[in-house]
Amino acid sequence: SRKYRYFSSETFSQIKIKSSRLRKIWELAKKKLMLLPQRVLRQEQAFGRVLKLEEKKIQVFHSGRLDKKRIRIKFYFFLQKQRTKHIFMLTGEALLLPISGLAIILPGPNVFFGYLALLTITHWQALKGINRLLKKEHEFISSSLFKDWEQTLESKKEESYSQILGKIEKKYNLHDIHKVLWK
Repeated sequence: SRKYRYFSSETFSQIKIKSSRLRKIWELAKKKLMLLPQRVLRQEQAFGRVLKLEEKKIQVFHSGRLDKKRIRIKFYFFLQKQRTKHIFMLTGEALLLPISGLAIILPGPNVFFGYLALLTITHWQALKGINRLLKKEHEFISSSLFKDWEQTLESKKEESYSQILGKIEKKYNLHDIHKVLWK
């Protein structure tokens, strides 16, 4: 009589691995950070990525409805506003961080401290990116796709939104741009 055996690389049930308390805090904090609106989260990530850019000149695409001088001024003030906002947020987070550290005496993971620490790191990287972006040279390029997008928004033709956003994603190799520009 032959006995057949079944071998599989998959487990029959979920394996429970006990992870460290710090790991649990970090994972919960990341989940909370992902609850931020996509526009805010993507903007923070984009500012943080500026730190890795080697180019001296940054291309900024716009609709072309305003002249380059006004676009340059608007972009400069946008960056200054973001810089000020991040400084205030970092100040507030720095004041809350020691208070959230007191929650360590409570049982269970200190999610508030982890979330606040992760948020502080994210804002710090974004602020460094904004400062670097302010020092770089900017090349403003008008794009007919962004002009179409602005005209569609003004005319409130929601049925055309996804089509235009699809074109923008394809041309500029972007992903999920609708989360940033629309809802």
